Amino acid sequence: MKLYCLSGHPTLPCNVLKFKSTTIMLDCGLDTTSVLNFLPLPLVHSTQTFFPSVQELKECAGRVFVDSQPEFCLPERELLDLSTIDVILISNYHCMMALPYITERTGFTGTVYATEPTLQIGRLLMEELVNFMERVPKAQSATCWKNKELQRMLPGPLKDAVEVWTWKRCYSIQEVNSALSKVQLVGYSQKVELFGAVQISPLSSGYSLGSSNWIIQSHHEKVSYVSGSSLLTTHPQPMDQSSLKNSDVLILTGLTQMPTANPDGMLGEFCSNLAMTIRAGGNVLVPCYSSGVIYDLLECLYQFIESASLGTTPFYFISPVANSSLEFSQIFAEWLCHNKQTKVYLPEPPFPHAELIQTNKLKHYPSIHGDFSSEFRQPCVVFTGHPSLRFGDVVHFMELWGKSSLNTIIFTEPDFSYLDALAPYQPLAMKCVYCPIDTRLNFHQVSKLLKEVQPLHVVCPEQYTQPPLTQSHRSDLMLELQPPPMPYRRCSVLNLPFRRRYERVYILPELANSLVPSEIKPGVSVATVSAVLQSKDNKHTLQSVPKPPPVPPSKKRKRVMEEPPVVLAPKPLLSGAVPLEAFLSTLQKHGITEVKVEETADGHILHLQAEDTLIQLEEDGTHIVCDNNEPLRTTLRDLVLRFLQKL
Repeated sequence: MKLYCLSGHPTLPCNVLKFKSTTIMLDCGLDTTSVLNFLPLPLVHSTQTFFPSVQELKECAGRVFVDSQPEFCLPERELLDLSTIDVILISNYHCMMALPYITERTGFTGTVYATEPTLQIGRLLMEELVNFMERVPKAQSATCWKNKELQRMLPGPLKDAVEVWTWKRCYSIQEVNSALSKVQLVGYSQKVELFGAVQISPLSSGYSLGSSNWIIQSHHEKVSYVSGSSLLTTHPQPMDQSSLKNSDVLILTGLTQMPTANPDGMLGEFCSNLAMTIRAGGNVLVPCYSSGVIYDLLECLYQFIESASLGTTPFYFISPVANSSLEFSQIFAEWLCHNKQTKVYLPEPPFPHAELIQTNKLKHYPSIHGDFSSEFRQPCVVFTGHPSLRFGDVVHFMELWGKSSLNTIIFTEPDFSYLDALAPYQPLAMKCVYCPIDTRLNFHQVSKLLKEVQPLHVVCPEQYTQPPLTQSHRSDLMLELQPPPMPYRRCSVLNLPFRRRYERVYILPELANSLVPSEIKPGVSVATVSAVLQSKDNKHTLQSVPKPPPVPPSKKRKRVMEEPPVVLAPKPLLSGAVPLEAFLSTLQKHGITEVKVEETADGHILHLQAEDTLIQLEEDGTHIVCDNNEPLRTTLRDLVLRFLQKL
């Protein structure tokens, strides 16, 4: 069993597992942190000077950025032939953003498995990304700066960027539709057979709508894939932990990016900073994804608005997919936690943002053009994308509000360093608040989980096996397990540490009927079987030995050579052990008295000195060494056989 690691980003994983003649890709996350090296779209109006000799680079607020359409760091594509992948298993909608690059550009012909909310919300996020990129296309595409010789001379962080020559521009909407047409929907605990070799099954991971962990098992081996899981009580169904027990290997990824930040504390800080800004007459900008944490933010604000006297403050959600996202969250009832499910049957909307929309406190728009510009009033709160601040409607609000200290930008998404996101907008007057909300498992929770489910081996990104660089003294911010976890990094190939020992074989009824068991000890019976083993579609079946075809009658006499071969009955199998004392006494009765016994690692050697003969009694065999005395050899053989059982 091998694991190929195609992504170095622990929360945007992409791994390939080779197991029992199947090749399974586990997630295909897209590393979007690469966009922080590019200038925002559209360009920020600030004093910019060209970097010497390279027209594609511009200096902005003391840092150098690429002046081109943003590009993404793809999963590694040279480590193995991606066209050989049989299936792709998706954990959640954040971990599928690279899907079109894999399915449309590598010769992939397999199937993708995901839950319905993962597919539908993943589609929204991909459509939004394509829309952001195509709305303000760049005239030129930068390529010269990727030259290895030139990159060495660039200032950081461009100098340290990983494999820039493999970065790619965003896929098209046609590629998105084609990629998603390959998705087959599955439900929690549904079992899917792959080529008769292994069975896959998704389990609720508790992190987002439809998010899954996966069980991959054969008859005798079990691999668990735990990616992006949460034990907190939020809107998705709670995590299924019991099904992870008895795993031979547990592949663990997608832990929290903010192990020291408590999500409840961050929500409280978010609300208090928002209220403070609004009361002072300023606006609040929340750069966010169009699904996920925004549902929790709106729910938190719903409870907070009245107590903080913010009833008249308008809340705007601006995204090309805003309407679909808000509606989807209300219709995926069976994927929600129990409290929200019961509301659906009352009937009530499971999320309170439905009431915010009805009372006109929350308004959503596809973009800042059209209706929004005529209805917009300040002070207000705007939720919009993209959290990287490099593209989307958020760029417009950064230009609009960035120069006033009354306004506040609140970062809630943990995927991007807020300092790097703000770098091209400096100098900035607006206040910045960092309240990263990441509900995924922290190190304390995952250690407790692993103690409960007790996998034989744990595999995880190497980042989890050492403390963070900035807090090297914090040994509580890493995985400490016995045996130690197997770490991986981008481009590593791991041989997973267990061997397959057994294979299930089926026996046909007519063959089973012909078997005659013999009892070898109380409660244990054994039968010998002569059969033909047929292996097809990874299933192994024992069938009766075919009888030779009958010879057609003929007037001419057949030659002897043409007669069917005689099938001899198999020799009986011997079982049991030869007890030393009883055997020596039997030899004495037959007149063999001079016996020298020598103990060996595997049993005993009996030297019959008068007869110049050796008998080796071992666990798995008995050997009689006797020169030129066939009657004695036959007698000794018969004496040995007395103690063994014939099957």
